[in-house]
Amino acid sequence: MIGTALVVRPDNAGDVLLAGPAVRAVAAGAREVVMLAGPYGRAAAELLPGVDRVLEWRAPWIDPDRIPMTSEHAARLVEQVRAVGPDAAVVFTSFHQSALPTALLLRLAGVPRIAAISEDYPGSLLDVRHVVDESVDLPEPERMLGLARAAGFDLPRGDDGRLAVRGPLPDVEHLTGPPGYVVVHPGTTAPARAWPAERWAEAVEALLAAGERVVVTGSPGERALTALVSGPALDLGGATTFAELAGVLAGASAVVAANTGPAHLAAAVGTPVVSLFAPVVPAARWAPYGVPTVVLGDQDAPCRGSRARVCPVPGHPCLATVGGEQVVDAVRRLIPAEEAVKERVP
Repeated sequence: MIGTALVVRPDNAGDVLLAGPAVRAVAAGAREVVMLAGPYGRAAAELLPGVDRVLEWRAPWIDPDRIPMTSEHAARLVEQVRAVGPDAAVVFTSFHQSALPTALLLRLAGVPRIAAISEDYPGSLLDVRHVVDESVDLPEPERMLGLARAAGFDLPRGDDGRLAVRGPLPDVEHLTGPPGYVVVHPGTTAPARAWPAERWAEAVEALLAAGERVVVTGSPGERALTALVSGPALDLGGATTFAELAGVLAGASAVVAANTGPAHLAAAVGTPVVSLFAPVVPAARWAPYGVPTVVLGDQDAPCRGSRARVCPVPGHPCLATVGGEQVVDAVRRLIPAEEAVKERVP
């Protein structure tokens, strides 16, 4: 058992949620866990079981807005970490990210023991260099849990290693009505992962015609999109905090979403997911984890594995060919599994 552990995942909310099992493993071996997150992942970090405090810092080598790297910006992180004084740090990354810039700054902050996955030679930057066979598409939670184990941390007995959030969640029935609805979340952070808006509207219409109660969710910046696709369905675009969104998803029988943070938030509250998944990254790594899931979209499309943020193929064929009736069929396949899934959620 160590004193304070710093866990690092400075990117989006979905990435932070996928790190949850590994964070719980670290928490089982430390008296305090401080999580370093970026501005897009902070709200998710605050919901993770095992996290005691959250630091926020934008990593220029990860942040999509391409913020400049300056000595002043680096110094802010070094000062924050020095104030925490961690006994060890575990730096979580995806396979296309390098942990070494973070490790360098943590070293400057005086962190005595640093663990990360690194294909590149780390020199003195890492004390635990965990090497992963990236030719195998291991689910992201398992990849990060493997790093935690290499660093000497493992899940406590009885922890099934699935995604989770800290409860109790806010009561949202005043927003949604009673549980048993289908959530449709049309927004994404990367255009290449987006299903066309007209298809989302078609799916909402088809779900309503099939007798489902539909709740459309989105961030404040997605209000125009949710208004466009919701029609007569309940539009909660911009109306919830991240914790309230978790509550809305927890009350759903199923969630329909692209490869985006709320799909992982749905998995963390135990709700089955219909995933409109563009194969710019592998579904085997980033599909919703640990809950019944139906993946829709052509996983062999030309954009496969490109990691593109903007679709490189005219017409966006990997998702544009999916129709509303396919979504209805997928939801109907998942709803019978919903009761069994919910029974295990605390």
